[in-house]
Amino acid sequence: MKNIGYKILKPFVTLYFKIKFRPTIIGKENIPKEGPIILCGNHIHTHDQYNVMIVTPRIVHYMAKDEYFKGKHAWFYKLAGCISVDRSIHDENAKSEALKVLKNGGALGIFPEGTRNKTIGTKEEVDLLPFKFGAVSLAKKTNALIVPFGITGTYTGKSGHLTTRIGVPFSVKDMELEEANQLLRKKILKLMQKSK
Repeated sequence: MKNIGYKILKPFVTLYFKIKFRPTIIGKENIPKEGPIILCGNHIHTHDQYNVMIVTPRIVHYMAKDEYFKGKHAWFYKLAGCISVDRSIHDENAKSEALKVLKNGGALGIFPEGTRNKTIGTKEEVDLLPFKFGAVSLAKKTNALIVPFGITGTYTGKSGHLTTRIGVPFSVKDMELEEANQLLRKKILKLMQKSK
């Protein structure tokens, strides 16, 4: 049902997103066509996931805070195949759902900062909040490739210069978690800086 809902919603979301925000998306060819992947990027807006979702035919299951599943738009997040995460606890149910997606060769989306970064756009240099370890931990457990992306600009239509750069996939299977997290952070920052 989730996959059917995703396929029904995607054309409408894509059209709306492209007309309203006029995004520039570079590197879509870097998203593998098959096999387990985790799409990881910086987080500046509630619409960040669409920058990647609209350029790949793959169904991307995004990890989303559980508040989204309780409001009037809950139906949308459920239909879109998002995975509800209770950020107040170490959510084993969310982790189990994410592992299931990856073990079935699917695509997962995670924002390693864990919340929106409200400092981006308020100063010249780009920076990131501290990263959670969920993305690299899941990648190690499932041998999934991590596909980094960096978003810059604002969600204000053509004048916002909204740009997403998708980087080359990489593996962290032979790395320690701290080392893998630092590498992911470095790659996302580099992609963001290219867009400045």
